[in-house]
Amino acid sequence: MYILGISAYYHDSAACLIHNGNIISAAQEERFTRIKHDPRFPIQAIKYCINNSSISFDEIESIVFYDKPLLKFERLLETYLAEAPKGLKSFLMSIPVWLKDKLFLKSTIAKELSTNFDVKKSSVLPKILFTEHHISHSASAFYPSPFKDSAILTIDGVGEWSTTSLSHGSGNNIEIISEIHFPHSLGLLYSAFTYYTGFKVNSGEYKIMGLAPYGEPVYLERIKEHLIDIKEDGSFKLNMDYFNFNSGLTMTNSKFHDLFGGAPRQSETEVTQKEMNIARSIQELTEEIVILLAKNAKLKTNSENLCLAGGVALNCVANGKLLKNNIFKNIWIQPAAGDAGGALGAALFAYHTHFNNARVISEPDAMKGAYLGPQTNSVEIETMAKKYNAKFQKFTDEESLYDLVSDHLINEKVVGWHQGRMEFGPRALGGRSILGDPRSTKMQSIMNLKIKYRESFRPFAPSILIDELQNWFDIDVKSPYMLLVADINDAKKIIETEETEKLFGIDKLKIPRSTIPAITHVDYSARIQTVSKDTNPKYYGLINSFHKKTSCPVLVNTSFNVRGEPIVCTAEDSYKCFMRTEMDVLVIENYIFYKNNQPNYDDKEKWQEKFRLD
Repeated sequence: MYILGISAYYHDSAACLIHNGNIISAAQEERFTRIKHDPRFPIQAIKYCINNSSISFDEIESIVFYDKPLLKFERLLETYLAEAPKGLKSFLMSIPVWLKDKLFLKSTIAKELSTNFDVKKSSVLPKILFTEHHISHSASAFYPSPFKDSAILTIDGVGEWSTTSLSHGSGNNIEIISEIHFPHSLGLLYSAFTYYTGFKVNSGEYKIMGLAPYGEPVYLERIKEHLIDIKEDGSFKLNMDYFNFNSGLTMTNSKFHDLFGGAPRQSETEVTQKEMNIARSIQELTEEIVILLAKNAKLKTNSENLCLAGGVALNCVANGKLLKNNIFKNIWIQPAAGDAGGALGAALFAYHTHFNNARVISEPDAMKGAYLGPQTNSVEIETMAKKYNAKFQKFTDEESLYDLVSDHLINEKVVGWHQGRMEFGPRALGGRSILGDPRSTKMQSIMNLKIKYRESFRPFAPSILIDELQNWFDIDVKSPYMLLVADINDAKKIIETEETEKLFGIDKLKIPRSTIPAITHVDYSARIQTVSKDTNPKYYGLINSFHKKTSCPVLVNTSFNVRGEPIVCTAEDSYKCFMRTEMDVLVIENYIFYKNNQPNYDDKEKWQEKFRLD
């Protein structure tokens, strides 16, 4: 039985194909269209899923959409009516879109599929089903997990009505225990501060998380006093006098701005100590609420296991604090925890609940390392090289390739690493990654300013061989999806002097804090990815080669893209990104490209113009 899951029309649209409960393929639409967070119907992602499985469209049993548009429309109408006449402009902007595409979504989906896919005229479309938004998230977390029984926390902005939900998963069943409803939303509260500090909502929240360690929580009590009422069980209510997202076109209003001493920071202007302190304050509040919610989940379910999904589950700092609290024996987090993962959850929920099929539990989980996207073959690589007259070397011996690339990393070269199937979710996990030497004191600055073209404060993540984890970090569980933060081991730290302790804000960046400074944040933490030979043998092989030569089993790993673009998908995407930046080496499968061997390699402006996004 083939089931196709779809998420669309908000942000990060995606498609997923499962076969008899087994996850076959999954990808976000943005990777194909090159439009970051593309919300449109995922035509290209669906085509990939079907083509990758070598099936015809008519073999699909059912198509499942990740939320229920009629319930969402009900929430919008009730909210606008409650706020009237305030919000009229927002209402008039949104209603035409709803009437055209969203309200009668079954017809919209049928039209998109009939137009773009080879549906036999003699047959009808597969049955189109709808799940609730938080059920899709919960299903995406529980069903692929290695747990027979688990508490499930879903925390995000908003689905139809729910913004936070606690469920209990057992066997193939998911039972909702409690919910918090719109407009009271931890995800939207975090996004309000994202907006206020000058970053983009629905994509800049992780910048707040990265900025927080540079500040102090000086606004925490102000937030608690004026903006949110938190109960002992983690439930909460927002004071909507300070917000505009329920009826307006902005997240915050003038009363919010007065509370924090001025208008929101304008994008691209200097990030000041104020923004750093605000980031630290909202981050600590988020951690406090997540821990309270987890304690309540333990009390209500009495399970030893916890599954997490929803956009807030991508807050790896909060996840790390949750782990340290030892509330649950085991925690599993869906790597595509945001809306893209809803496509996966919708398909799995239909398979296990609507069609009542039993689960087959997989170890370490059913996500296959999240390597569920397209893979590049030699024909595609050589066709791309011919198109751009690109020069390359081809290796037949993988060990020789690892040996050569690890030498380049040791010599502080920045390497684009394009291997195997593309990752599903927002993290690059060694499939589409940019790599560097973590021991280098200048690598963070080089990769931020010359490769990623982004803010200098942004930290990078370490990829570490799983067997070496506890020798370097204060954590004793696997973190294959880069969703847990932990501290560097004391033995690897460089302790601050009396003079350096006086530094504050962005000046903290100037001080190396460990023997692997490129991945050590200013609070001695790191967002860890553990690498296993079973799920990614090539990436493991490269890190292992580096380890043998340096006694360091860690590489800097950041996503293969530049600011404002999606992670690369194809060989052509990778070559374009390589030529537009100051990367030194590009490795696509067993092909290696050197920057100084490429045509007009030193004319960066020409390449940036040639490959600029439309």
